[in-house]
Amino acid sequence: MAAVRPERLNGVQRQWETRRPLLPELALIGATIAYGATFVLVQDALERVTPVGFILLRFSVGAAVLVPFALRRGWRRPQVPETERAFAVAALAFGVTGFAGYWFQNAGLQRTTTSNSAFITGLFVVFTPLVETVVRHTPPARNVLAAVAVSAVGLFLLTGAELSVNAGDALTLGCAFTFGIWISLGGEYSQRFDPIALTTAQMVVFAALAVPVVALDGLGEVDGRVIVAVLVTGVLCSAVAFSLQLWAQRFVEPSRAAVILLFEPVVAGFVGYAAGERLGVPGYVGAVVILGGILLAESRSWRRSAATDDRDAA
Repeated sequence: MAAVRPERLNGVQRQWETRRPLLPELALIGATIAYGATFVLVQDALERVTPVGFILLRFSVGAAVLVPFALRRGWRRPQVPETERAFAVAALAFGVTGFAGYWFQNAGLQRTTTSNSAFITGLFVVFTPLVETVVRHTPPARNVLAAVAVSAVGLFLLTGAELSVNAGDALTLGCAFTFGIWISLGGEYSQRFDPIALTTAQMVVFAALAVPVVALDGLGEVDGRVIVAVLVTGVLCSAVAFSLQLWAQRFVEPSRAAVILLFEPVVAGFVGYAAGERLGVPGYVGAVVILGGILLAESRSWRRSAATDDRDAA
């Protein structure tokens, strides 16, 4: 097993590795399968309800499922000195960021294809290290800058090799950027707070932010297919997958977590293909180029991790 590499943030010591090898990574993969497999289900529901209306329904269900577990577990991780105010601030920041990301994603899904949405959303793996760079006040690494350029070319091809990006693709790109911030916050907050309690509080914030928007714009038409989508995503993707992701991010650095979460657009791409969507040759080339940019963004962190493990083993 790789040696433990401790790091301190806000007085909390972070140890990325775990005594249960691969379990956090498998938890992240499980979460991404849940996310990616429901793209078509969500897109179908968004033909009947508004994007924010779906957020309200989905995350209300997710919060209701987790509340009993959160109350039993408590909000503080054992032996981590945090206050209730710190937890409230973290839940608010995490919730506002996640709400913005899901609003962008749902609004984009109404205006673009499942495959486009899945692969553009995957650009969060490029934005995540950029966000970390800004937070740490250091210039971007050359491989990250190169990855941004490569991924931009991929996006150009994916959207039909046109000089304009449609509204759905642009909104989904905003989702990818917001998710980069969200993943970085998850890496920090998972060290300080219980994952189930923080996931529950985050979804309460989602629902609270959605209420005034739904009051103004309406909810849409809630039928049997919408109810099925809400229950599946509320329980499987929100209550279960969110908790798995946040727990796993306690042991997996944000940039590595972002790479693993790329399995989501891969799953969604297969689901979109099964549903009859086709990207065309330029689109498939663009998807491959985006994935290449994503791998390029993370190449240096992989090499650094391997070198550290080699030194520790020597």
